[in-house]
Amino acid sequence: MPELNSAVEAAIEGELRLLDPEVRRSPELLGELLHPDYFEFGASGRRWDRASIIAALSATSEPGARPLTVSRMKGVRLASGLVHLTFETDRNGARAHRSSLWRRHEEGWLLYFHQGTPFSRN
Repeated sequence: MPELNSAVEAAIEGELRLLDPEVRRSPELLGELLHPDYFEFGASGRRWDRASIIAALSATSEPGARPLTVSRMKGVRLASGLVHLTFETDRNGARAHRSSLWRRHEEGWLLYFHQGTPFSRN
């Protein structure tokens, strides 16, 4: 199943790029990875659309800020042109479960939906 593996690998590669501080500071690079209909339910509880997340990330990403630590990333192809990723992040003890849907588009694999849910390890 080479298509399955390449689809999941492409989504993981895109997700990791989105977590890169340099990409997050660049509206152009962010825009290359986000689907035109992108939306998100953030770990804060806020609903974001494509324009608002690009503006917020590119305005608030600080050079030298401690990056997110990513763990347990895995993906599954749900349908032709659709991949679901799940993973966890940690930034200075603030942990979140993450879920992303990546859709195949003319430009390649683009992030269509993302959700972050805070959690703590007891």
